[in-house]
Amino acid sequence: MRDPDNGKDFDVVVVGGGHNGLVAAAYLARAGLRVRVLERLEQTGGAAVSARAFDGVEVQVSRYSYLVSLLPSRIVADLGAPVRLARRKFSSYTPQPATAGRSGLLVGPDIRPTFTAVGAAGDEHGFAAFYRRCRLVTEPLWPTLIEPLRTREQTRRLVAECGGPEAAAAWHAMVEEPIGHAITDAVATDLVRGVISTDALIGTFARMDDPSLMQNICFLYHVLGGGSGGWDVPIGGMGTVTAALSAAATYLGAEISTGADVFAIEPTGHVHYRAAGAEHRIRGRFVLAGVTPAVLNDLLGARGAPPACEHASSLAPGAQVKVNMVVRRLPRLHDNSATPEQAFAGTFHANETWTQLDAAYSRAAAQHVPDPLPCEAYCHSLTDPSILSAELRDSGAQTLTVFGLHTPHSVFGDTDPAALRDQLTTSVLASLNSVLAEPIQDVLLTDARGRPCIETTTTIDLQRSLLMTAGNIFHGALTWPFTDDDDVLDTPARRWGVATAHDRIMLCGSGARRGGAVSGIGGHNAAMAVLASLGQSGKRSCGAD
Repeated sequence: MRDPDNGKDFDVVVVGGGHNGLVAAAYLARAGLRVRVLERLEQTGGAAVSARAFDGVEVQVSRYSYLVSLLPSRIVADLGAPVRLARRKFSSYTPQPATAGRSGLLVGPDIRPTFTAVGAAGDEHGFAAFYRRCRLVTEPLWPTLIEPLRTREQTRRLVAECGGPEAAAAWHAMVEEPIGHAITDAVATDLVRGVISTDALIGTFARMDDPSLMQNICFLYHVLGGGSGGWDVPIGGMGTVTAALSAAATYLGAEISTGADVFAIEPTGHVHYRAAGAEHRIRGRFVLAGVTPAVLNDLLGARGAPPACEHASSLAPGAQVKVNMVVRRLPRLHDNSATPEQAFAGTFHANETWTQLDAAYSRAAAQHVPDPLPCEAYCHSLTDPSILSAELRDSGAQTLTVFGLHTPHSVFGDTDPAALRDQLTTSVLASLNSVLAEPIQDVLLTDARGRPCIETTTTIDLQRSLLMTAGNIFHGALTWPFTDDDDVLDTPARRWGVATAHDRIMLCGSGARRGGAVSGIGGHNAAMAVLASLGQSGKRSCGAD
């Protein structure tokens, strides 16, 4: 029987139906190009999906990615995607480990932070001033993420012109020396230094004074969203974001094939994949790769060669563990000055003081799980109860999402997956329990089989289920959102930060420059590079929110 797909030509073939691939497909279909998306799994979304993870429990948890900060509103508007986001009522709560959580620091937009409660009254001004200085860099930088790349010097001048000498000093502190120096200059107490530092270490295995500055890049992306660094909850769960993008891409004319496992890509634009028990081959004038640079290398038949992308190493390991839970009610606190609803509405920091973060790094570098494990948690359902059934909402049940730091794949990647999952789950629960008034296990909901509603995802799980190389949630080492001054920007792909070693093939996922997190920026920029290569203008999709 003749295969109707074999030999079929498209303007663009997108490999990977994650949120970035869907954004790229939607933009290109909107421009009138013929686009095919090939997704290995049976549903689109990649890491930005929701799932009913627990038998008989009607709750849609965001299985992998869980918050949104870097998604420009311009992308959502351009594509007509009905993405709904909500701002959390509190920024963070940090129980004081030295008092086993009997005091804590509560930070929120509409309250005066409780610095006095944790013996840090002298840090209140420095804390606020630090983030104000950060905004001198992030506010002018944010719109550039969906524009052609600037060089480092052009970006530095942009920041200085917008904010003057203070902005130039802030640029130096954030971009040219370890961010740990600026943090210790701004605030004095161990706990407050740790609160600021966590944004530099999510998914990144580094010390705060690492000369590579990888922690600085991570920090910048965590405070960059919208220019102010706000993190929003996706209404309905993360799966609604990609469902909206998928619907937009389809409406605009993109063809989406799920269960299509790509096993080879040729520099000529030919893409080979398996679907429904048969092998197929199609061709694109351009191929956009939403997979990691290392996976792209494998598909090109270049396993072990230098990465196909031109701007970064693809070998940086992931360094995090994620735990989803459903609880009958939120756990009680020792601290009577804050309610559980306040503490868990924003980011709940457990054992993340400056000293604890540094000690955790040292222990992990010595191939041991940190003890205590630095963790941060938040309750999605406090901001968005729609992910729970009416019955669960009425019962007082809530969700908890916990992210553990300094668990690098390079140290634990050879461990038996089930054993590692159990070990890290135990460490996460112990860390939370050390600052709570009751064990978290006592409030866990049970599923239809009587099992606790707890799901742990390690870097091994990410590599196996989503093909995220070494479990890195950013697809590799994060890079600055600008180029080096001597970089050659002689093609649209290079100017948009999506170039590979092959002219027809571009990155469109988190591995692209300015990729990472749920942003759609990698997809947008790949689409703009294709349109520029074809002589079409993508200007109307660029600019500030």
